[in-house]
Amino acid sequence: MEKKGKKIIILGTAHPFRGGLAAYNERLAKEFIREGNEVIVYTFKLQYPGFLFPGKTQYADWEAPKDLDIRIKVNSVNPFNWLKIGREIKRQKPDIFLVKYWLPFMAPCFGTIARIVKKNRTTKVISILDNIIPHEKRPGDTLFSKYIVKPVDGFVAMSDSVMNDLGQFDTVKPRAFCPHPLFDNFGNLIEKKEAIRQIGLDPTYNYLLFFGFIRAYKGLDLIIEAMSDERVRKMPVKLIVAGEFYEDGDKYKQQIADLKLSDQIVLKTDFIPDSEVGQYFCSADMVVQPYKSATQSGVTQIGYHFEKPMLVTDVGGLKEIIPDKKVGYVTQPDGKAIAEALVDFYENKREEMFVINAKKEKQKYLWSRMTGTIYELCEKVEL
Repeated sequence: MEKKGKKIIILGTAHPFRGGLAAYNERLAKEFIREGNEVIVYTFKLQYPGFLFPGKTQYADWEAPKDLDIRIKVNSVNPFNWLKIGREIKRQKPDIFLVKYWLPFMAPCFGTIARIVKKNRTTKVISILDNIIPHEKRPGDTLFSKYIVKPVDGFVAMSDSVMNDLGQFDTVKPRAFCPHPLFDNFGNLIEKKEAIRQIGLDPTYNYLLFFGFIRAYKGLDLIIEAMSDERVRKMPVKLIVAGEFYEDGDKYKQQIADLKLSDQIVLKTDFIPDSEVGQYFCSADMVVQPYKSATQSGVTQIGYHFEKPMLVTDVGGLKEIIPDKKVGYVTQPDGKAIAEALVDFYENKREEMFVINAKKEKQKYLWSRMTGTIYELCEKVEL
């Protein structure tokens, strides 16, 4: 399929909603536009009912991107809305209808809209899969994922683990692997001392960064445990926890108190706006992702953009894009193993080498690779 002159409609999160899903869809839309395509993003007027949303607010407090056509029309829980939106997109006859799928809760909405759009016999329905089996399982997940899989013509998985999971639902339709591209929309690199100053941290310390919404599967308790290692305690190192609690934060605060780590851990547990993300990443010597389960992570791709060493655990697809002892560490999801890596990092002064390698490795994750994968996948789809 040609790279330009196509009409592409993306269904998923975008402004006025915030977070990594919105950032991803908006950045992908801009890449398609840069390549000469017409792009419309259909996002939600209701994404989650308030009682189902674990954070403080779903909404961005900044202006919508002026260079994108974002239509705020989709209601995730109203079947009459799904029928209306499906017919509306069907009439437009896009060449590609791109569905970003991350949670079974969205399957009835997305699957219904996709079924209607396909009836125009013109549009190819492609789904980018963040997950197909969620981290936090609930009754009905399998049925919902089956529902979204059926009308999709082709799939893009961003990790081998998701590609393998897809095999539980379909083994025939075209599919392709493409890793999560760089999140390069959070500004430019800032000198580390200046970033530390901007956040208001003590410049006499070094900093590690745990970034993103805090949920049980992300293993914040493991990095807190690692910080209690006596060798780490003796280092002039602090951990920044930057992100909003999506669960009860008291257990983590209690763990910090019990381990007497209050002086070693900086809690910045409000939502970090896009304009401040770069300050946090540029303040850190290394980004830590001690996840207990995972597929891929947008945090890794922010880390690559800012050319940061990274520590990940050997779960899901994380190890696929962080070469161990080259860009950072792949450890077991265990506090002791993580502590060993932290000690090695600082005692053996690994930062400079890891940064050099991160600069090289990040070239693999350009957005043009994702769009190219989608074009190639569409070539394999027969309507």
